[in-house]
Order: sequence, then structure tokens, then C-alpha cells
Amino acid sequence: MRALPVGDTALLVEVSSGEEAQALHAELVRRRAEGSLSVREIVPAARTVLLDGLTDPARLAAELTAAEVPPAPPRARDVIELRVRYDGPDLADVAAHWGVSPREVARVHAGTEFTVAFCGFAPGFGYLTGLPTRYDVPRRATPRTAVPAGSVGLAGPYTGVYPRSSPGGWQLIGTTDAVLWDHARVPAALLSPGTRVRFVEAP
Repeated sequence: MRALPVGDTALLVEVSSGEEAQALHAELVRRRAEGSLSVREIVPAARTVLLDGLTDPARLAAELTAAEVPPAPPRARDVIELRVRYDGPDLADVAAHWGVSPREVARVHAGTEFTVAFCGFAPGFGYLTGLPTRYDVPRRATPRTAVPAGSVGLAGPYTGVYPRSSPGGWQLIGTTDAVLWDHARVPAALLSPGTRVRFVEAP
């Protein structure tokens, strides 16, 4: 683990894996909730966690680097279900990459429980982990200039849902009508780090 200062009140903590980043994020959120950590923002990413609004980042850096990342706590019971139609334009390509049929892609994907590792790219976009590494797929060689909102895609070890139309290079395997970002909703984002997600195949 490495802790790097970011300005006067922030700290970027680097770890060796996505799993460690998720576990560290969960531990820091727990500390903030119990009152033992005073921090304004805790932002996880693929292998880092950014803490902003610290009064003594040097002290926290020394504390974190002297300890091992604690195991992740038990996941929350609630699971968000997203209904999906496996009708994406890259479904056949993903099936070929996996060496299975398109129906098997749908079965495997819908049979997996995902966890939101971190959010980014666009408001409401969550990077979901859960598929075994043998199902990793590369991004498209040529990104699309416009991916429709609700598109369900795969890239590397992640699954994601485009909350709005935007350019993108993920492999699109399906579509959902779920609203991932709604500024009139509290919270606006349907998905947040640590959320458990299942995709339910629509008839």
C-alpha cells in the first residue's frame, strides 16, 4: 500500500488490486460512519482510494501504510435487479470470444451477482465486478461515437450500463430501461460503490 499526498488536505491511497481497493473503501466508509475518521470525500477507483478534506493527511498516511488492508465486510443484503434484454450488437462477438453461444452469454451474465467497485466516466455509471477472469473481453478496436442510454456493456473485467447516450468502446450485449441517474431522485445515482446488482433477463 502506498499513500500519496494530494494538495494540503487529500490523500491518494494505492493498493495492488481491485479487491483491495473495494475492501479499503468499505473500511474507510465504516470508520467515517462510526466517527473515527473525519473526511469529506472517499472516492474509490480501480486500485486507488482518494480521501479529501482531511485535517492531518500525513498522520493517516502513516497509519494506513503501517497496516494491512482489512478484509471486506459482509455485503449488504439488498440487491438491485436490472431487467435486461440480451440484444446488444456485440453479443455474437462476445460469444465468440468466450467460445460459447449467445444464449450462454446471457445465461452466465444473468446468473452472476455483481458488485459496484467504483463509479465514474459519466454520472450514474458504475464499474461492476463479478464475472470470473476467463470472461474478460477487450474494448472495441474502434469506439462508437454514440452508445444509446441503457446499453449494457463489457470491457476487461467490468460490466457497466450507460446512463445516457455517449461515445464508448465497450462490447454491448444488452439493453435496460432502468434509470441510472435521475437528478430529481435522492440519491440521484441508482448505483454506488458496494451496491450488489443482478441482471434479470427480460422475456
